[in-house]
This record gives sequence, structure tokens and C-alpha cells, in this order.
Amino acid sequence: MSILIDFGRDTEFSFERRLRGYVGAVARAVGVGLESCTVDAGTPAAAYIALDWRLTRFPEHDLALVWDEVHGWAAAIEDATGDAATALTHLGGDVFAEPRAVVRFLAAVRADDAGAGQLEAPVLREAGDHEQLLALLPDGLRR
Repeated sequence: MSILIDFGRDTEFSFERRLRGYVGAVARAVGVGLESCTVDAGTPAAAYIALDWRLTRFPEHDLALVWDEVHGWAAAIEDATGDAATALTHLGGDVFAEPRAVVRFLAAVRADDAGAGQLEAPVLREAGDHEQLLALLPDGLRR
């Protein structure tokens, strides 16, 4: 009997599972549940966390946190239809910032702190190579 092992599928499965755990940890840290999250483990990998807040300077738009494997975390506002989000400011730093760092970033954005993040989207890495991303993902986050 022979067994075919598809290492690529195992990497993708592990990557998606750990990415969901990481996004869940960030969501819990900012005070929302998993029902507010979406994760796309494709290329580029991305995530979205809907928040129940609005900024005073954009009272007609919901606030969200968006993440992708190239730029990391950003605070974004949703358009009127809810179909698209526009990044306002980017956290920068590590592609997988500590959940506490994302909480501090979001608090600064909500306080209208002009120094919250950076306007230009940082390029933290190239998209793809989920095996490399898997190695960067924090391990042991509560799921």
C-alpha cells in the first residue's frame, strides 16, 4: 500500500488554521467575536474585522480593521454599501503584530490621534509563500 502525501496541502491547511487563530485573537483583544471576522487564506492572504464603531470625522461609515500579508494591519472605513473598505492608516511594523499592539493602534485611531499609524501602506513582504508566513505566525494563540 502506498500513500500520497501532499505537503503543499498540509502547509495550506496549517496556515489557514493558524491564521484564523491569530485573527480570532486580535478580534477578542479588540472586543468583538468571530462572527465579525472573515479570513481569506489565498494569495494575498487577507482578513477583515468589522467593528461596531464610527469615527467622528466619518460618522456615516463603519470602522473596520483590515489585514493582508503584504501591508499588515490597517484601520479602514467601509463605503456606504459595505462592499469595500478604504484604509485610513496602517499600523506598520510586523506583518503579524501582537494583538495588544493592534489594540493600542485602534485606540489611537478612535481617539483621532494624528500619530496613529502611517498613511502610506508599508510593504512588509511579498505576497505568497505561505510556508514562510506559517513560520512567522505566532503559535499558541488561544483559538
